[in-house]
Amino acid sequence: MNAGAAGDTLLVADVGNTRIKLACAGRGGPPPPVARRQDLLSRDFHPANLERWLDAAAPGPAVLLVAAVNEAAAARLEAAVAAVSATGHRPVRQRRIGRAHLAIPLRVEAPERVGIDRVCAAAAAVAAAPGRPVVVVDCGTATTVDMVSPAGEFLGGAILPGPALLARALAEGTSRLPEVAALDTAPPPPVPGRSTQAAIAAGIGWGMRGAVARLVAEARQALGAPAVVLLTGGSAGVVRDALPDAVEMPDLVLSGIALAAGRVLGSPSDSG
Repeated sequence: MNAGAAGDTLLVADVGNTRIKLACAGRGGPPPPVARRQDLLSRDFHPANLERWLDAAAPGPAVLLVAAVNEAAAARLEAAVAAVSATGHRPVRQRRIGRAHLAIPLRVEAPERVGIDRVCAAAAAVAAAPGRPVVVVDCGTATTVDMVSPAGEFLGGAILPGPALLARALAEGTSRLPEVAALDTAPPPPVPGRSTQAAIAAGIGWGMRGAVARLVAEARQALGAPAVVLLTGGSAGVVRDALPDAVEMPDLVLSGIALAAGRVLGSPSDSG
């Protein structure tokens, strides 16, 4: 897929608190499609895995657009990409994207504090449903429920911990409760939970479903018109059944990053 400057392959990276999501971005859409998705751990990834992905995704010159909410992980990624590019076999230019690279007004009190992942998802939502009010549900380390106006404006929303973060908080904030794994995709067990682990999984799973469903209902009421609900994020499976009319778009943030390519690559300060 070639979409970068001078025919370079356009690569996109969503650097989150838990995972780094990588993909090739192509032409088409809106929003732009992505392919060759690869996930790395934000805290500890093997550069060899990155190099293997680059071998397959961009054997020639490429440009990588990075959107990051985890600065330390982004720095590690950029250093690893630079090391691979320095061999000369695969030149990769790198650019960070910011809110100014996305053509979506931020109608909130402190626009500079809105996470770039939320802005990217909202920009992709505008492209996916032009002229429609949209509720964007992004289930990751944190779960966000954001609102986009029919005029394509980001209006803010709600943020709550994701299922893995809730499980970790219970384990770290108590003396005897264990940390429960595999909450991101597994359906919650029935109530009552007949073990401590099952009770925690039920509380987090059903609690997340109830919270997100109520937040979506509140967002729809605030928008005042029938809204499209877009669902994304690695933990989307936890709340999927609670949002039966949602359109699932797993790569919404990555597509939003790709939307910034025109503004980013049109600037004179490409680096890498």
